[in-house]
Amino acid sequence: MEVVTIFKNTNEFIREYRAEFADHLGKAFEESSPLERYTMLVRLIRRHISRQWVYTNTQYGKKDGDKQVYYFSMEFLIGKLLNNYLVNLGIREIVSDGLAQLKVDLDDIVSLEVDAGLGNGGLGRLAACFLDSMAFLGIPGHGNGIRYKFGLFRQKIVDGQQVELPDNWLQQGYPWEIRKPEKSVVVRFNGNVNWVQDGQRLRFVHENYDAVLAVPYDVPIIGYARDDQINTLRLWSAEPAGEEFDFASFNRGDYAKALHSRSDAEAISYVLYPNDNNQSGQELRLKQEYFLVAAGVAAIVQRYKRKRGNLLELNDNISIHINDTHPALCVAELMRILVDEEDMDWERAWTITVNTVSFTNHTVMPEALERWPEEMFRRLLPRIYMIICEIDRRHRILLESHAATKSQVANTAIIRDGQLHMVNLAVIGSHSVNGVAALHTEILKRDLLRDFYVSFPYKFKNETNGVSHRRFLLCANPGLSGLITECVGEGWAKDFSRVEGLLDFEGDAGLLDRLGEVKRGNKVRLAKYVKESTGVALDPDSLFDVQVKRIHGYKRQLLNVLQILSLYNNIKDHPNGHYTPCSFIIAGKAAPGYHLAKMIIQLICSLADKINNDPVASRFIKLVFVENFNVTIGEMIYPASDISEQISIAGKEASGTGNMKQMMNGAITLGTLDGANVEIRDAVGEEYMGLFGLRVDQVMSFYLKGGYLSWDAYHEDPRLKKALDQLISGFFSGAGNEFKDIYNSLLRDNDEYFVLKDFDSYTDACHRLYSWYEDKRRWNAASLRNIARSWQFSSDETIKRYESDIWNRL
Repeated sequence: MEVVTIFKNTNEFIREYRAEFADHLGKAFEESSPLERYTMLVRLIRRHISRQWVYTNTQYGKKDGDKQVYYFSMEFLIGKLLNNYLVNLGIREIVSDGLAQLKVDLDDIVSLEVDAGLGNGGLGRLAACFLDSMAFLGIPGHGNGIRYKFGLFRQKIVDGQQVELPDNWLQQGYPWEIRKPEKSVVVRFNGNVNWVQDGQRLRFVHENYDAVLAVPYDVPIIGYARDDQINTLRLWSAEPAGEEFDFASFNRGDYAKALHSRSDAEAISYVLYPNDNNQSGQELRLKQEYFLVAAGVAAIVQRYKRKRGNLLELNDNISIHINDTHPALCVAELMRILVDEEDMDWERAWTITVNTVSFTNHTVMPEALERWPEEMFRRLLPRIYMIICEIDRRHRILLESHAATKSQVANTAIIRDGQLHMVNLAVIGSHSVNGVAALHTEILKRDLLRDFYVSFPYKFKNETNGVSHRRFLLCANPGLSGLITECVGEGWAKDFSRVEGLLDFEGDAGLLDRLGEVKRGNKVRLAKYVKESTGVALDPDSLFDVQVKRIHGYKRQLLNVLQILSLYNNIKDHPNGHYTPCSFIIAGKAAPGYHLAKMIIQLICSLADKINNDPVASRFIKLVFVENFNVTIGEMIYPASDISEQISIAGKEASGTGNMKQMMNGAITLGTLDGANVEIRDAVGEEYMGLFGLRVDQVMSFYLKGGYLSWDAYHEDPRLKKALDQLISGFFSGAGNEFKDIYNSLLRDNDEYFVLKDFDSYTDACHRLYSWYEDKRRWNAASLRNIARSWQFSSDETIKRYESDIWNRL
């Protein structure tokens, strides 16, 4: 099929754009609202790529060896698509010029698009970057996720505290998506399973179940310079499958009961990660995960059978990839279909399933390794429970036959202690298990999944994460992109390794000065946003020290805050001292049920209020908390970052991706040797970073053997003692005893994440970088080296490895 050509010139674009308003709105362009102008622009682009989108889908699966990848993830943090797609299609300049002739600014149109409420943090953004790279590389890769009506939540800071509001991102519609009700899937919950003898086979019949309809909405994934191939992100929305309105109850005045079935069904796709601190929340989470899996796997099988007829060679043509443990039920659901619906014997079905499914682990944090109460699981998913019991039974027999110890059998069992362990199901049911950074993979093999590694070492691989350089550099930082193109040519957007050619300019004073000017321009843009959103004026000539990520104890925003508080105290004690002007920028969301994380946000805001209103301290430092951090805000912050704070306690951060986004925009990493920081050090050299803190072996030694008392650090370091005492002394007026819990977590509870232990080393590293920043040429040379070596962390490189090492496409 001929490759799509979109808008040969500006006049053609204007003509077609005007026609959209007449054809779909029955009005002239001049009569339209700004939102209508955005919507019609998206519809016009979608119409142009639709034929190629359809053609792409009809061609997938026709050729032997052209294996398709289905990427299952609870999150796809895709952000805004319009600007990215205009760049990918090579028409941004034409569209911008055409809109200018219509007296409209493209940036104003782009600003009207909402960030899709489909994710929270690095897990979801990684999934989105992977879709981008698969589309660019020509890999037939499909995303499978949930169409959350209200996303995670919209964060609002009120009186210094996080308030969670619905993220009603679908309120005005989402013009990129296409609803496909004819491809809906019925998902079954509850009920009972009976068996009947059918000749030589037992057949299992699921009866008296509650049915929910999974309705797909498809979103096009357009790769850079690849309008000949359009991939798909399929998002499933939950709707009632049967009678949705109880008319008799309505007539009796029981209006809640009249809509009960609709509400129960739709709740499944309302919110990402509902609070699971209670049984209802746990049930809803499990429903969400099975809903995604059952709908996605059913659609794969139905499509495959239409093209191939049977499933005997499924694993040769299909890869199902599980992004963390949330979609682990893919293993059991595929087995259910093969055994119950396709009449395969267990052994053949198991061979196909294991060779089809692969699994990425993203965390070593216990709370993220999902476990479900056995009684709840059995009631909610009775047939899936039976299948998991059989998988577990056979796994135990296999290990025992290979002389595994009792502890190895117990630790790798799916069902134990009245719970079902999803990470064990994912490992047992996959042919490949990978970590997302070299250090993380070693921790999996040595600690978290050690007993699996002993028995199945061939399953384990490392595939270090990567991010889309086209999204977070080419599109987000046009000034730097232009400078790179001047130095290494235009091909770097397709082959990011070409940026290594920037190393030829490390001694070019003029180029380094221009690099600094680009950075300052990005800081001016961010400072403008911060002033408009918070009222705080940041100096673009100050050092921008950035920590933007989910608020969590192990990510150690507390360490950052204590250092800033100590710096503030020093300025107050020595107002005539020499200080590098710094603007500290922190952003991130705390889980609604995570009390300590929400207290940390309140502490940040209280300290910011203290600093920014102090006539002495505010001459040297400012602190802002940017609310409701998302992809779009990140695209402003990353290009403006001077210091990238990656300060998690060693051994807890699987990889990190914010470190990569800031690195490719020229930030210097300040961090521990945790996650992908280790590989960043290997890429740029330790002298081009600010490293500090305990190493993984030291952390593990303290956890296993003890020997650390946070009270000792408190008494030995006057800076720490003063800062911690300020949490409970009334220093933060109006806070009362609200920071007592933070104080207790650090002292009474012995500082689980070694904040106080690493404080001195961290403070030293901070001040080394502050001093370094004052030598702008030296700083810019280090920035240039970080950019040049960041190509190793492009998601293109990661996906190439997945393609060959895991999906076996090459």
